[in-house]
Amino acid sequence: MSGGQRTKVLLAKLLLEKPDILLLDEPTNYLDEQHIVWLKRFLQEYDNAFILVSHDIPFLNSVVNLIYHMENQELNRYVGDYETFIQQHEAKKQQLEAAYKRQQQEIAELKDFVARNKARVSTRNMAMSRQKKLDSMEVIELAKEKPKPQFHFKEARTSGRMLFETRGLVIGYDEPLSRPLDLAMERGQKLALTGANGIGKTTLLRSILGEIPPLSGTVELGDNLYIGYFEQEAKHTADETCIDAVWKEFPSLSQFEVRAALAKCGLTTKHIESKMSVLSGGERAKVRLCKLMGKETNLLVLDEPTNHLDVDAKDELKRALKAYKGSVLLISHEPEFYRDVATDVWNCESWTTKVF
Repeated sequence: MSGGQRTKVLLAKLLLEKPDILLLDEPTNYLDEQHIVWLKRFLQEYDNAFILVSHDIPFLNSVVNLIYHMENQELNRYVGDYETFIQQHEAKKQQLEAAYKRQQQEIAELKDFVARNKARVSTRNMAMSRQKKLDSMEVIELAKEKPKPQFHFKEARTSGRMLFETRGLVIGYDEPLSRPLDLAMERGQKLALTGANGIGKTTLLRSILGEIPPLSGTVELGDNLYIGYFEQEAKHTADETCIDAVWKEFPSLSQFEVRAALAKCGLTTKHIESKMSVLSGGERAKVRLCKLMGKETNLLVLDEPTNHLDVDAKDELKRALKAYKGSVLLISHEPEFYRDVATDVWNCESWTTKVF
């Protein structure tokens, strides 16, 4: 089953249990637009409480009335939707920064007074009083700035004009998922594939790349293609660290270069030295993007690359894809993401054999 179909099975199981409280960890990942709308409506009408983890901002804004924000080992509560939280959090951050500057100024003045007056008998008591004030002061700490990712895809030499062409292509496994397809993609196009879960979008990508044989028909790839493929899901060995995962693909790099590449993707030293198995979905996605960025490509094939990514990483990925001079073949269920990237959109529901 596709990722979206598996998510639907999990949601169905959850709802049949009729729980008093729902705990939803990124439920819109893999879901198609139609089912995101359904889930949105369900949560809007849901009588009980739910706790939701999500990086899908339009979805969050439509269903939540409280935000708990985790930062700097603190959990803070904000009343309202995500947009309201952003305004309140920014105001709070500015107040804290102003208070921090005032306190640092006061600390500097107190330290200066103590240094100048502690040795003099006539002013020693005043210096000790200032030192006591310094010692008892609760020092304001600013939250550490999260490292922001910087994505850049290396470009290989120019491909031929035609990237791929299919003739009478029927995709599927035991049974056909499509009618015979005559498709073509030319250099410079950035294509977004959309449509319901389970209709064969990933199967189409894998058939074009030659990873699975078509049921009938042919696929012809163009000349001078350097393809970078971001799979929807990737497996890792239990003990593999971030460094191992990248080093395995680029053995000629030094450890410093591997660390620098991972740091550029927004990963901290702690993440870089951790095993892949303990990282979050978003952190693992950044490692995979790091591997993709190490290659020179002229065609990026991306299967739902925004799943698990945080807001900053999504925005940066969108910017990098818009700046990329090569061609892009992208599966996405997020119009807010692909609308700004794609030159063309193919709705795969128009050629599927599936009834949905």
